[in-house]
Amino acid sequence: MDRIEIGILGVVVTLVLIAIRTPVGVALGLVSFFGIWALTSINAAWNILSSIPYNFVTNWNLSAVPMFLLMGYVASQAGLTSGLFSAARMFMARIPGGLASSTVIASAFFASASGSSVATAAAFSRIAVPEMLKSKYDPGIATGAVAASGTLGSLIPPSILMILYGIFTDSSISALFIGGVIPGILSAAIYIGMITVRVKLKPSLAPVADEQHSWAEKRTALKETWPLPLLICGVLGGIFLGFFTPTEAGAIGAALAMLIALFRGELNWPVVKRAIIDTAEGTCTIFIIAVGASMLSRFLALSQLPNALSDLLLPIANDPIILIVMIGVLFLILGMFVESISLMLLTIPIILPLLNALDVNLIWFGIIMIKLLEIGLVTPPVGLNVYVMKSSLGNTIPLTTMFKGTFWFLGMDFVTLFLLIAFPSLTLWLPTIMN
Repeated sequence: MDRIEIGILGVVVTLVLIAIRTPVGVALGLVSFFGIWALTSINAAWNILSSIPYNFVTNWNLSAVPMFLLMGYVASQAGLTSGLFSAARMFMARIPGGLASSTVIASAFFASASGSSVATAAAFSRIAVPEMLKSKYDPGIATGAVAASGTLGSLIPPSILMILYGIFTDSSISALFIGGVIPGILSAAIYIGMITVRVKLKPSLAPVADEQHSWAEKRTALKETWPLPLLICGVLGGIFLGFFTPTEAGAIGAALAMLIALFRGELNWPVVKRAIIDTAEGTCTIFIIAVGASMLSRFLALSQLPNALSDLLLPIANDPIILIVMIGVLFLILGMFVESISLMLLTIPIILPLLNALDVNLIWFGIIMIKLLEIGLVTPPVGLNVYVMKSSLGNTIPLTTMFKGTFWFLGMDFVTLFLLIAFPSLTLWLPTIMN
């Protein structure tokens, strides 16, 4: 076999291994090792295997990953997110579908602090879904709101996906963080608009609550939410104003979360221990996948497959929009079976030469890619956020009802995706004025 055929075989074998539930990092590493061996020699393969993990893990920018994870876990374990849903529901009680819209708003704030879509879905499946069911909400709209708004953790900064994308594409992480703000707010606003219109047209989906709250009660509820906005503003404000880099922001965010928890009297050894353990587990999982992806990048570069794909596809997709649509279709298909970090790191080495050949803005494309990855979190058969909800709720709501409930939100995701592709300024305006 020639080099390109070996590259194609490697990609196919990788997808098969992932499909049969081989750990993604192991699949990427194994295929890359044997692929490099086939293309060069076993000594070269061993040398690359021994050097890449060290060179990758010692990348200074990657220190932001465990720090942002620690910030999110401390915020969650210390209860800094408590009160978000209660405050939002008070202000939106009289709006059609107010509880579902409150879930979207609270999830957006929670996701911004945690940076994890799965953590957001897990938390609000326990907080918001029981409240909506108690208020006679349709189970589909209740679970759909939680599953979809949980995906905002990838798009609203700080985001682990943005950090990894920036490292693997050599893009500005600060610009990615800033570029995700408007798309994240837009996604949440479109969800809320859809919920309001649907419930207005069909009130049985979400009966109007009889709750009446005074301004004094609302002010009291708002006072309980201050830790999370302070944490978010401290981290993102510092980045946007240039006081520190995104890498430094991770450590500052983790320290700020601990200080706030300490001030509220909620920082104790069990909280710190649980947060550190969860951070270590999450970091190891991400780094193993990322090291495997680095190996895959080297293997594919040696096979010359990305260059061959560029030569094949560029005459067809000679316009950036056409190329992005083609990549989008690929992501929507693969996103049904492969989780977001793995899919992103698996495909970047293949599509990056195509994007560079057409001079596509990598910040703009990065936000589009993350939005596509978000969609994969709620689409069957994998739909990780939906399965997380199922594990939290048990047999309360059938899995099929949960997936059906996400369809309207998926439709809104496609609306957002269209707007992001049609109007690049939605992504690029803030990074431009911040420079």
